Amino acid sequence: MIKIKALAAALALITALPMGASAGNEVTIYPYASSQNYCPAGLQPVSISGVICCGTPTTHVTYQLAKAHPVAPKRHYVTYRAPRAEANCPIGTKGCTFD
Repeated sequence: MIKIKALAAALALITALPMGASAGNEVTIYPYASSQNYCPAGLQPVSISGVICCGTPTTHVTYQLAKAHPVAPKRHYVTYRAPRAEANCPIGTKGCTFD
């Protein structure tokens, strides 16, 4: 009796494994932005693992947008510096004038 239950549990486990294992390995199919469509009716250009072919996309985001890193544009700060007053003090004269 115990062997039959163990056999039934093992059989259920074996039949459940391929379904669970294949669910995690689903490939994302990205649409490929193109001005021409040479695919048959009902299909459009898609990108699967970097290969362009005809199919139906599973997402609306293109591959380039999915891989783009959202980096903020680099800001350039310009600091204002007042011109320096330069002293004109020739050797041997009294006092200095600032230009």
